[in-house]
Amino acid sequence: MRSLSRRGMLGLGAGAAATVGLSACGGQKSSDGASHAAGSRPSPSGSSGGPHPARPIGDGSTSFTGKQPHQPAAPEPLEPGQTPPQFVVFSWDGAGEVGNGLFPRFLDLAKQHDAHMTFFLSGLYLLPESKKRLYNPPNNPRGASDIGYLTDEHVKATLANVRRAWLEGHEIGTHFNGHFCSGNGTVGNWTPQQWRSEIDQAKAFVTKWRTHTGWTDLPSLPFDYEKELVGGRTPCLLGQNNLLPTAKDLGWRYDASSPGGRQTWPVKRLGIWDLPLQQVPFPGHSFEVLSMDYNMLANQSVNSTKAPAHNYPGWRKQSAQAYISGFRRAYETNRAPFFVGNHFEQWNGGIYMDSVEEAFKHIAREKEKGEDVRLVSFRQFVDWMDVQKPEVLAKLRTLDVGQAPTGGWKTFLAAGAPTATSSGNAA
Repeated sequence: MRSLSRRGMLGLGAGAAATVGLSACGGQKSSDGASHAAGSRPSPSGSSGGPHPARPIGDGSTSFTGKQPHQPAAPEPLEPGQTPPQFVVFSWDGAGEVGNGLFPRFLDLAKQHDAHMTFFLSGLYLLPESKKRLYNPPNNPRGASDIGYLTDEHVKATLANVRRAWLEGHEIGTHFNGHFCSGNGTVGNWTPQQWRSEIDQAKAFVTKWRTHTGWTDLPSLPFDYEKELVGGRTPCLLGQNNLLPTAKDLGWRYDASSPGGRQTWPVKRLGIWDLPLQQVPFPGHSFEVLSMDYNMLANQSVNSTKAPAHNYPGWRKQSAQAYISGFRRAYETNRAPFFVGNHFEQWNGGIYMDSVEEAFKHIAREKEKGEDVRLVSFRQFVDWMDVQKPEVLAKLRTLDVGQAPTGGWKTFLAAGAPTATSSGNAA
């Protein structure tokens, strides 16, 4: 397998990139180092702007504003013989706005198509570098991080976009903090107790940003993060086994850290939904690629984020078609949910942002034609999973990658239809 240098990827963690790859996540700079428009700006008002008057929590960094707006209708169990919806989750690791306009770009795209996403916020992106010694990472020096701390301007822009994201119906998860993917301090070696420390600190950086920054003229985040945070994705997809006991203790509902997942209906581990990035067809190759921008790049330009530009058009098309092929394979066969992960990056001239936007629009068009395609957050997806009958989910898990139900959905999920041997663990 090929691997990328952690330092050489703008502070992103290392990971393998072929068929069963790990993923790097969370870089803090654009690949060309340029400064671009900062995107959406916070209101000068101190109010949260939520659906109800804000009730400050703690130091006022966060607030309770009532039920989150722009949520789908309450989920219902599948009826006998009903075709399952095609769920698609686009998610973002790091979720910081660093002046390249990518966070608001994809918020705008989602709004145009009445879609929702999950943003895995790195807690350090709300901590000023001047206060970095407040971070005590497991097995690493105090204040250390393998992703950069943001400038004050970019912390403010990140706050504005996270606030906007929640108010527009998106989910705010966690990508934890320092993104350690190699050496003795790697998250792959952390104990459940160390994961608890990392999570407690990530939450503190979100819920105490006002204390840490001293800023009193910015609106609070309009949600209670203790209740909002129900899942995350680990750096480089490492360390899930030791994270899960802690996630269970915290009442998390899902984890999106598994590497090399397949396009089948998911299972629970320790009572938590295991929602991995997935292997999808990679045009022009016999192997498959993990459904993330990093893995597209690693199979195209290996260790370079600035490869010769003449490659860009072909690589952009190849990446977009990989996502589209993954979607179509599920949609036309077993209807397994399709999970995509990305970063706000500008590698190879920004082609991966363009390719994921192209794939997103392709999928949204199916929804807008009246098909039951649902562009949702991970939280919204597990809301639906949790109301389904266990025997129905067990039947869905008998369908392998690219396997359509014999006789069609009306027969396959008909009342009283025999249940085949499940291919996954029971929920």
